[in-house]
Amino acid sequence: MAMTALAPAKLNLALAVGPPDGRGMHPICSWMVTISLCDLLFITRLPEDQSSRYAIAWHPDAPRPDQIDWPTKSDLAVRAHLAIQEHLGRPLPVHLRLEKRIPVGGGLGGGSSDAAATLRVVNELFELGLDDDALRGIAAELGSDVSFFIGGGSAIVSGFGERIDALDETAPVHAVVVFPDAACPTGEVYSVFDRLADDPSLRADEVRALATRPVQPDGVFNDLAAAAIEVVPALAEILRRLAELAERPAHVAGSGSSLFVLCDDQQHAEDLATLARNRLEVPAAAVRGPQTLSLIQS
Repeated sequence: MAMTALAPAKLNLALAVGPPDGRGMHPICSWMVTISLCDLLFITRLPEDQSSRYAIAWHPDAPRPDQIDWPTKSDLAVRAHLAIQEHLGRPLPVHLRLEKRIPVGGGLGGGSSDAAATLRVVNELFELGLDDDALRGIAAELGSDVSFFIGGGSAIVSGFGERIDALDETAPVHAVVVFPDAACPTGEVYSVFDRLADDPSLRADEVRALATRPVQPDGVFNDLAAAAIEVVPALAEILRRLAELAERPAHVAGSGSSLFVLCDDQQHAEDLATLARNRLEVPAAAVRGPQTLSLIQS
């Protein structure tokens, strides 16, 4: 038996970051929405006497493919498979093939989404019967965004990523995402944030207030934006040119390096994506959200 999953990227429509705790971890409060830019995950259940096999490659239409220079066992999708095996204390042999579209180091949560999709697919293929809370418990050990992607959609994510309040009435979101040829390592961005932020406070109320109404192009905020731009200074010029082209504010996605502009509808997004590719000479994609999560049995 085999299954295919779409592992969607996310946009942080609002991201508030608090000061680090004693472990150096930063509490957040963020309005996250999954979008239609997705990695593809193919998992086949293998007989119990076989060993698992993994393959990771870029999808042919990936907007910004980079060299896959990380060990297979360190990929978050593979780590998720190993984690669910460890949780159950038995082997769950699979052939896992991941075709990536979401750029690495782009602030869009691609690795976290791949991990969550792996947990969901393995749960279904092996009929494990783990509910979402159990899957989120495993996900929390893999990374702060993985728990959100177990359900995806639109949600307020707070704490250290473990508290998720789903938003069922979010209006459709249309955007253009631009992919500069750069990566922003998350740890480095947070280190710069600590240096730049004089006295950071967690603006959770602002995030929750924004999420009660349709988000406006100028209503997005991101406490990590300045730090991402300091890590990759070239983002500042692309951000300026993108805002000028769109005639509305442009924003840093998560910890960067991807940038985005909110649009009025899908046609507006597609037209602006074409303009961005032609005028700015950077990859760009029209996206929509909240993206529905889907598993397809093969």
